[in-house]
Amino acid sequence: MRLSLMLALLLLSPLARAELAETDWLSLLTAHDRKALETMPEISHDTAEGDGIFTNKGGLKQKDKKLPAVMYSSQTVAALNGKNIRIGGYPVPLQSNAKGKSTLFFLVPYPGACIHVPPPPPNQLILVRYPHGIKLADIFAPIWVTGTLKVEPVSNDLADAAYALDATQVRLVEEADL
Repeated sequence: MRLSLMLALLLLSPLARAELAETDWLSLLTAHDRKALETMPEISHDTAEGDGIFTNKGGLKQKDKKLPAVMYSSQTVAALNGKNIRIGGYPVPLQSNAKGKSTLFFLVPYPGACIHVPPPPPNQLILVRYPHGIKLADIFAPIWVTGTLKVEPVSNDLADAAYALDATQVRLVEEADL
């Protein structure tokens, strides 16, 4: 009886409920890509999209062939393959279940990446698979995603991603998280 009580108390303790430390988006970049990104010249937003006129239906795919090579990079960090992580970002929904919950989406590092010029490179996009699903009322609301990260190239009409994540938990960022 005492052993089961101690086990129950341990499972209910704050330590047992603690979440993983946050994985930073920059840790998804190789050292070479990180350095290239840091030294990259400023990108011009002097385009129709930059003025709020969205005519490009390319989604998250890189269309501007004049950008530095790092903006097209699919280079990944092999040590992250199979690692359980928690990362914050913004969803770009792809599929929903019968209850209207998003079960497949891209996670991006900043809000509006699906219409931002230019979109993030493939090694800054994560395809998230979450069979349980999450109701996403606002794609500009940040979320936490926890699960197993995989080095897995993904390509569809909307985007090219260098990583995929099988999520065990997805939740909205709350005021207490900040």
